[in-house]
Amino acid sequence: MKNIKYLLLSAVLVSFTACSDDEYDYNPAPEPLPELTAGSADFSKYVAVGASFSAGYTDNALFIKAQENSFPNILNMQFAKVGGGTFMQPLMKDNIGGFVMGTTTVVAPRLYLDLSGASPAPKLLDATPTTQLTDRLTGPFNNYGIPGLKSFHLGVPGYGAANPYFGRMASSATATVIGDAVAQNPTFFTLSEIGGNDVLAYAISGGTGVNQTGNIDPRTYGSNDITDPNVFAASFKAAVDALTSNGAKGAVANVPYITNLAHFTTVPAKPLSPANPAFGPQIPLLNNIFGALNQIFAQVDPSRQIVFSETAASAVVIYDESLQNISPIIEGALNASPTFPAFIAQFGLPAQAAPLVANLLATTYGQTRQATASDLLVLPSSSVIGTVNMSSVQALMAKGLPQALAGQFSVEGVTLPLADKWVLIPSEQAEIKAATDAYNQTIAAVAAAKDLALVDFKTILETASTVGFADGDFIFNTKLVSGGLISLDGIHLTSRGYALMANEFLKAIDAQYGSNFIAAGVTANAGEYPTNYSKDLR
Repeated sequence: MKNIKYLLLSAVLVSFTACSDDEYDYNPAPEPLPELTAGSADFSKYVAVGASFSAGYTDNALFIKAQENSFPNILNMQFAKVGGGTFMQPLMKDNIGGFVMGTTTVVAPRLYLDLSGASPAPKLLDATPTTQLTDRLTGPFNNYGIPGLKSFHLGVPGYGAANPYFGRMASSATATVIGDAVAQNPTFFTLSEIGGNDVLAYAISGGTGVNQTGNIDPRTYGSNDITDPNVFAASFKAAVDALTSNGAKGAVANVPYITNLAHFTTVPAKPLSPANPAFGPQIPLLNNIFGALNQIFAQVDPSRQIVFSETAASAVVIYDESLQNISPIIEGALNASPTFPAFIAQFGLPAQAAPLVANLLATTYGQTRQATASDLLVLPSSSVIGTVNMSSVQALMAKGLPQALAGQFSVEGVTLPLADKWVLIPSEQAEIKAATDAYNQTIAAVAAAKDLALVDFKTILETASTVGFADGDFIFNTKLVSGGLISLDGIHLTSRGYALMANEFLKAIDAQYGSNFIAAGVTANAGEYPTNYSKDLR
């Protein structure tokens, strides 16, 4: 039997070896990758300067694991393969995120993806941070990514007193961000997302700040204002001049249109469903109420008419500061209407209340309309729409309305127009775009003049927000939770997104300095980085 087994095995082996190669498909050995080279760049001392993206900020917080997955740290892992040195970061004390002052939480912890409900949703981590606001670390550091940093903050002495993320790593009480970075004597640097915060605060506040274009004194700016392009240009040029003063090479990134981020694209303009039991049954009454106003709107501006559909989703009612205030017209028309006293009687109000109600309706709806697809509702508005605004209720009661009626006229986005802070109207979006375009002109010009690599982050985000952006085995888009690129706060990237960003820097560096990271296969594998972190990570 033993001999038979071997004879059979031999026959099988012969049958395989006797076959012609032409009869079978085979995978030839892959072409060998070229040897990695740094080209003309020297990565032995890499320093990153930027804002929250450079820091690794994700899920609305900065924490150890996210910092370890920051794009500069990922970049340096690749640089290390061609002579790069160590990369020191000002690590937080935990994976909770946020700050405490003593035992009081002063900056909230990170978000996590709550899977316990009907659909996944971001939720605040139920934990107390351990990083003290007054902590001071000893450098030197390589990562000067400072969340909240605006362009003109780069050279402000003592900026650490205003920003704890820099305060905990500043070399002295009077240090500047750019001064501390240059003091590390870098051979290579990245300068990224400078300009993003110069428009971001304006955007996330719904345009409640001031467009400071034309005002070159940033000392007079409010926290939510748009930075003047000339102020940006001077700050950006000064930073690059300082970073290249010793002959260092580097890469800079331009500024994307931040309105492509999930923070501005997740909440639809038409979120009011007739299937909602709290809204649907009220539609006939609401249309009756707005019917009185729509007759006036039809005469003045038909685009302001407010109608809720009983068969399809309806748009929210918003305050639009760009509209002419027609409050006097509304009040005059209602007071002159012989049917108005009978109209308010359906709410249990006496005829004598007609002037009061006319004034309230005029004041509330003098600059309102329903939202359109051209309006952007900020992400936090999703938790406000359809709720009763108790401050409005109290104010209406103080003017003489019964509590129940005051509540009916205080429903956010329905009977109470959404305030300016919840909506970016087209004119505000145009201001953001104009400033961003001006910043990017400066960035491109400075990069060309200094022979720096330029990462087109603007195009990357535009592509991700439309057809999706490919990196390795992944196609990223900007959808909240499911897109892979944008973290749970709707603004900052996931760690996987930061890996993509690192690879895009490598592409630009290869093109500018003759290195060959991409051709040599030395890149970050996005699949090795998470899109969100467990609530158990502490």
